[in-house]
Amino acid sequence: MVILITTNNTNSMYEKVFAQFGFSKNEAIIYEALLREGELSVGDIAQKTQVHRRNVYDSLKRLIEKGVVFEILSPHENMYQAVDPHKFREFIQEKQDMLDRVLPALDKLYASVPHKDDVFVYRGPEGWKNYMRDMIRVGETAYFIGAKGMWLDERVKHFFPHFSEELKEKKLDFYHLFDAEVETECPEIIPYVGKKYKFLPAKYSTKAAIDIFGDHVNILSNGVIGGFGQEFSFTVIVNQDIADAFKTWFQLLWDLCPEPKKNSK
Repeated sequence: MVILITTNNTNSMYEKVFAQFGFSKNEAIIYEALLREGELSVGDIAQKTQVHRRNVYDSLKRLIEKGVVFEILSPHENMYQAVDPHKFREFIQEKQDMLDRVLPALDKLYASVPHKDDVFVYRGPEGWKNYMRDMIRVGETAYFIGAKGMWLDERVKHFFPHFSEELKEKKLDFYHLFDAEVETECPEIIPYVGKKYKFLPAKYSTKAAIDIFGDHVNILSNGVIGGFGQEFSFTVIVNQDIADAFKTWFQLLWDLCPEPKKNSK
């Protein structure tokens, strides 16, 4: 007896994007195939995507329920077609409208609990975004010790333009004490931080960094020049006394470090 095993070795170019809208891998592959090919039958979809016919039926059912695929009834064999991809904008707008309606109530819930002595950990790119949003939300001058140009890491730099616009609107001041290597290995970060920066002596470079703003102290691990290592995290301390102490220590380091040569002219 011969057993035929069908494997799915076709991938969607936009699988990560579709995943943000709750698509499974098969759903992403099938939806993209319909965008590319137009109307297709179940048999055609199975052939072109190498998704098992039974799984095609299941995925099509879910895609129809999501409103991104519709069925064209036919006396012979029903066909399937993708909805205009602008439908995804509608999804985003609907979620935005829903959030706008409940956000004031959520803010009240959050504010009802004191957050003055918290210690927690953010991890990975999404944690990094939370940390940057905290900086915007707190809205106070920020101080960076052992800065490395991490904002330019490939995994997070797409978020940076939005963050930069928010900074301009709030007119926040930043003071950076960079690792010495940034001057030669990652000078492209300098235009983003303004004129308030200096470089630590080379022998004091580390894999960590400390960012202070308001009552927040963020301790960043596994940093490299221009980004992060494979795994990275942020230990966040929310405590005004601790933050004030770090600001004092920052001032000591700032006073000891010389002005950058190009700012000394």
